[in-house]
Amino acid sequence: MASVVEYKGFKAGYHCGYCDSREGKASCGMWAHSMTVQDYQDLIDRGWRRSGKYVYKPIMNQTCCPQYTIRCRPLQFQPSKSHKKVLKKVLKFLAKGEILRRNCEDEPMDSTMEDSVAGDFALINKLDIKCDLKMLSSDLKESLESEEKKKEKNSKTEESNELTHSQAIEDKLGSGEPLHSIKVHMVPKPGKGADLSKPPCRKAKEIRKERKMLKLMQQNPAGEFESFQAQGQPPKAKSNQPKSLEDLIFESLPENASHKLEVRLVPVSFEDPEFKSSFSQSFSLYVKYQMAIHQDSPHECGKTQFTRFLCSSPLEAENPPNGPECGYGSFHQQYWLDGKIIAVGVIDILPYCVSSVYLYYDPDYSFLSLGVYSALREIAFTRQLHEKTSQLSYYYMGFYIHSCPKMKYKGQYRPSDLLCPETYVWVPIEQCLPSLENSKYCRFNQDPEAVDEGRSKEPDRVRVFHKKAIMPYGVYKKHQKDPSEEATVLQYANLVGQACSERMLLFRN
Repeated sequence: MASVVEYKGFKAGYHCGYCDSREGKASCGMWAHSMTVQDYQDLIDRGWRRSGKYVYKPIMNQTCCPQYTIRCRPLQFQPSKSHKKVLKKVLKFLAKGEILRRNCEDEPMDSTMEDSVAGDFALINKLDIKCDLKMLSSDLKESLESEEKKKEKNSKTEESNELTHSQAIEDKLGSGEPLHSIKVHMVPKPGKGADLSKPPCRKAKEIRKERKMLKLMQQNPAGEFESFQAQGQPPKAKSNQPKSLEDLIFESLPENASHKLEVRLVPVSFEDPEFKSSFSQSFSLYVKYQMAIHQDSPHECGKTQFTRFLCSSPLEAENPPNGPECGYGSFHQQYWLDGKIIAVGVIDILPYCVSSVYLYYDPDYSFLSLGVYSALREIAFTRQLHEKTSQLSYYYMGFYIHSCPKMKYKGQYRPSDLLCPETYVWVPIEQCLPSLENSKYCRFNQDPEAVDEGRSKEPDRVRVFHKKAIMPYGVYKKHQKDPSEEATVLQYANLVGQACSERMLLFRN
């Protein structure tokens, strides 16, 4: 089955939900009646992204908030301290029902509906934002980090398991909650700050172990001390091997655990019995999320909107023998807690990556930082798929917007790369950040001679679908008298690249 697309052209001067500019946004888009997973993979590698069946590409040097495609490299991924903290928080909740709250009222970034081409993607901004991020001012962030350094120094015996305060910036993906509403619970200390002239406080347990060890050494420096160590007593050997992401996610729970969490992968298809049977509950969760997190009115998050943007995908499901067991296509990853859905991650499984589309969750469970948790689960899931399908080794997180503080959290999942908007090569994010500090729009490829290798070189070979016939553009244009037609087709060919322009069918009526 070939991809069939209807190019809608260029649109500029409309509202931006990232910076709230009334008319700063600029993009091109097309309606995908159907699309192969390979074509969509190639398109997102050229800066495109889908919202339902609408596939759009920001015009990077013209739009107010340039949106750079970002991908994480899961095979080299190591969870940060704040990631570990979230995973530990979820495990504590599952094991003991323990709730670690700070302030769980998510305030998302501005997500006002946009009026776009023919109203085809009114929710374009919403569908790219995982709204689960709290912003911290740099001074509070620094104080949390220094607190952590102190904590690490003082708790050597429990370093491998200690999960720290720091970078609450990743706790709530996409919300931009103001500083005054964040409550970070920390152990209260007398006075205004730590007295650096005094030795740091240590745990009583640690002091007792040290005294016992010294006493044994005095009694019998050789024998008893050696047997003391051989029995597995202190000093505790520190493991050089950090816990993997999977170790942290799938840590075993006690038999009498308070809660049970199950993650189910369901194909986005009304022909799938599991998708069909859970649709009503999933839709109700979406409405609850949109109204609480985005302050949508009921008519803005009806069944039509939900179906169009999160249950309607142009991707044709494929199940090749060398592909993943679940096949390629669009899926809902449902998080079932004690028999009810509390979150749904909408993802696309493509030949080289898992692409995150959207997340919606039950606001009652905001304290679990489900935005961060779901991203970590999706990274682990990509690693799992890679075991059978070796070329599937990336996790695409949508767009990174450096000029929008609320969207910079995606850069915290390292190692990651940004897509050069001119040559479409991947560049490590560390190399891109200095340039982005100086300019919103950047060419990341440092080679001034480098060009877009996948650009359209032979526009006459663009495949056109016209009057129920398939023909190359070179034939089609001979029958066209409208001078604007050629400019439109050439614009389309340049944006999708030569390979896609020769495979996809460009519908012209």
